[in-house]
Formats: sequence, structure tokens, C-alpha cells
Amino acid sequence: MTSTSSSRIAAFFDLDKTVIARSSVLAFTKPFFEGGLLTRRAMLKSAIAQLQFLLASAEADQVERLRKHVTDMCRGWDAEQVREIVSETLDDVVRPTIFAEAAALIAEHKNAGHDVVLISASGIEMVEPIGELLGVDHVRASIMHIEDGHYSGELEFYCYGENKAAAVRELADERGYRLDDCYAYSDSSTDLPMLTAVGHPAVVNPDKALRQHASENGWEILDFPNPLAHPTWPSKPVLARTALCATGIGAAAAAAIIYQLRHSKNPRPEAA
Repeated sequence: MTSTSSSRIAAFFDLDKTVIARSSVLAFTKPFFEGGLLTRRAMLKSAIAQLQFLLASAEADQVERLRKHVTDMCRGWDAEQVREIVSETLDDVVRPTIFAEAAALIAEHKNAGHDVVLISASGIEMVEPIGELLGVDHVRASIMHIEDGHYSGELEFYCYGENKAAAVRELADERGYRLDDCYAYSDSSTDLPMLTAVGHPAVVNPDKALRQHASENGWEILDFPNPLAHPTWPSKPVLARTALCATGIGAAAAAAIIYQLRHSKNPRPEAA
């Protein structure tokens, strides 16, 4: 993995299930609930959506259901409050879910003189701070429309599928990347447009369709383990706060959230 003098090189990383082990948007469900943005019922819906995201492959219809859930959930939220909550809880919520191998791979690209780009269908309010945490050079993400400081529930830009590939090409034009020399990493077959836009595609924890495509085309296949099981990750108190949505304990997560909501000392309105 070396840089060339004739052109700049970038490594494009998908975020969810590629760099972190969960949905970056739904990862903040608990802080949003505690901040008063979510009702108990909406909290439960988000827990279910998170389980579906963790246990299902990223088929287009599954991603669309997740997108609709998120945009509906965020409609009317104060955009600045969202940014504040993400900033205040980022370290506890996101850091323990980062794949150690992904962090090492990002460092390897940085050491080789490559730009690192985080490119995700999640909202820019979540992806930008995560990018700062990871030390990446550029971020591209979905942008929700804001009216009078609040989310309208509509998207101005959906960084997904062909749009993600378009963002890659746009960045290449802006930054002078030669895409044949660039790298891309993703877990999802919905990111095939981005992966095929570069000369060095690789798949991480790929869904069934993407694994097959990678095998047939001789792409590198990387399998990263659950980061919560990694011995170098944070202490038990931190892990306890993040384990609710960890890969592999979906049923326990749902049960724990339901119990918490039903036995809350400060119940919130049931209206969605």
C-alpha cells in the first residue's frame, strides 16, 4: 500500500458495519431519549430497527425501511440539540463499537500518505464527529432538510447507492484523486457503485451477495470480529453502557430495553 507521486490517493470507507459494528444513527437512540427527543414508544421502535439492522443483510428494501424510520423519527427535532447530544456522548457511544482492525487499516492508509474519506448514508450530524474521532480527512454523508432550525423529515442529499459513487467521483475531481489508484471498503452490496468506482475495492464483513461478488471478482475479503470482545477495548462500566445494541445479543438487548422502558421511574408520554 504505497502512494505515487503522479496522483493523490484516497481510501473511501463506508461506516456502519465496516468501521463500527452498529448503525451510527441508531447508536444514539438512548442519548436522544434521555435528551427528550424520543418518546418511550419511539425508543422501542428504534431498538427493533437496530436489531433488524444488525441481524439482516443490507438489502435495498431493508435500507429503505431504516431510512424511513430515521427520517420519520427525526422530524421536528432541533438540529442544534442533536449536534450537542452527539458531541457530548460520542466517546461513550461510538468508541467501543469501532473495529480495531478498521482503525488499524485507517492508520495504515494515513501512514502511506493516502487521504481517508468516511462516506455514509447516515446523517452528517453523526458522521462528521465520528470522522473527527477517527482522524479522517474528509466526510460525505446524507443531509436532512432544516426549516427554522428543525428537521423537516425530508432529505436534501441521500448518500446511498449511486449517490455515494457520485460523491466519490465529485471528491476525486475536487481533490485530484486518480480513482484507479484509490481504495474503497464496504460491507453492503448496495455500495457496489462505490466499490466499482475505484481500482482497489475490498469488502468488510460482507453480506451474502457482496461476498459472492467479491469472490467472483477476486476482491479482498476482510472479516472483522465483534469489537466488544476485543481485549483492548474499554472497561466493563463502559461496555455495559454500549452492550445493549452489540452484535450477537439482539434478543437480550430488546428485552433489556423493554424492561427499562416499562419500569422507568420517570415515564414519558406513550405518543409516538
